Amino acid sequence: MKNRLTATILAGMVLGIAVGYACHKMAPDADSAKAIAGYFSIITDIFLRLIKMIIAPLVFATLVSGLSGMEGTSDVRRIGMRSVGWFVCASLMSLALGLMLANLLQPGAGLNLTPSSADVATGLNTAGLNFRDFITHAFPTSLLDAMARNDILQILVFSVLFGVVLGVLRNDPRVTPLVRTVDALVPAMLKLTDYVMALAPIGVFGAIASAITLHGLDVLTTYGKLIGSFYIGLAVLWALLIGVGYAFLGRPIWTLLKAVREPAMLAFSTASSEAAYPRLTEKLEAFGVDKKVVGFTLPLGYAFNLDGSMMYQAFAAIFIAQAFGIDMPVSQQILMLLVLMVSSKGMAGVARGSVVVVAAVAPMFHLPPSGVVLILAIDQVLDMGRTATNVIGNSIATAAIAKWETRRATRNEAQSFDSLQGEVK
Repeated sequence: MKNRLTATILAGMVLGIAVGYACHKMAPDADSAKAIAGYFSIITDIFLRLIKMIIAPLVFATLVSGLSGMEGTSDVRRIGMRSVGWFVCASLMSLALGLMLANLLQPGAGLNLTPSSADVATGLNTAGLNFRDFITHAFPTSLLDAMARNDILQILVFSVLFGVVLGVLRNDPRVTPLVRTVDALVPAMLKLTDYVMALAPIGVFGAIASAITLHGLDVLTTYGKLIGSFYIGLAVLWALLIGVGYAFLGRPIWTLLKAVREPAMLAFSTASSEAAYPRLTEKLEAFGVDKKVVGFTLPLGYAFNLDGSMMYQAFAAIFIAQAFGIDMPVSQQILMLLVLMVSSKGMAGVARGSVVVVAAVAPMFHLPPSGVVLILAIDQVLDMGRTATNVIGNSIATAAIAKWETRRATRNEAQSFDSLQGEVK
């Protein structure tokens, strides 16, 4: 039973490829293919709308419920510091790996492209992509507005503040009913999540069929070197993430990977982290991660810990430089790495956010914006891999931080026991 949804999602992917390829072949022209793909995309759009419908209340309920049960603000500070520290290290590792592999594999070498008039404008909105605006944007002016836009970062900020306040006032009889209400909202949202996720195979079928109908299978061969190089990079990144996870979790890392394979497959097939979030929350709690850690670290990771996207941005920038024959010294690449790291924070909720970051940073290093358009042709294929990697990275990070918390609690209990024995003696 527990593997049924995973199997049906895989079946939906295979069926989507077959039906999409048949429709692509039967379509008399590109306009017809686009029209047919539009009908398939209706299915995916409905599924993703249902997912987005439950994201905001699920994040709010799980985070507030978890924080209200913490022992004051010290728990929030400790988990927050550990989470941010992990995310910064993981981001640097992913970006550095992308730079090294792009230089080693040379996916853009030999294309000998020249800048064109298209470099004047790419049609991508890169305005306002700076650290100051990002920090200001993190604080919502209205919770309802943040929920309406599914802005996870703003929901996270409000939920942290609200959850801490409920934790401080938890024993106040006037506040206790509100705490119980929020706690009761969590299982209700998880049950609704189960109902929505039952439609996942249909949503996956629509997404795959639409993409294949529109582009066919040729895109996989035309950009084969870039796609192959990038997925080799993702495989290496997975190995590093799993290795770090093993260092913190030990053998249970394999149980964790088995538990989150369904959300990862859903993220891969839909190229949407949001689609995987509800199921990922359930799987991590079933694995044994404390709900307060899941509720705090996972939404924070969705805003800051995008391992696959980090590697993609470095990989894409170097690919553009190679395709246009632009020489970038190591010092300039390292500087670009740091700029990408700062610029990418908080872009998880932006459609094609990684592409937007690359398009914004490219002119700073004299990279032709038309190179971004070149990558856009296969961005869907690349997005699938980087999104699944984001899910795996956040799963390992959340489980590792939960293990830290467990060790701390065990150590405190041991110290309390030793103190008690000393008093008895």
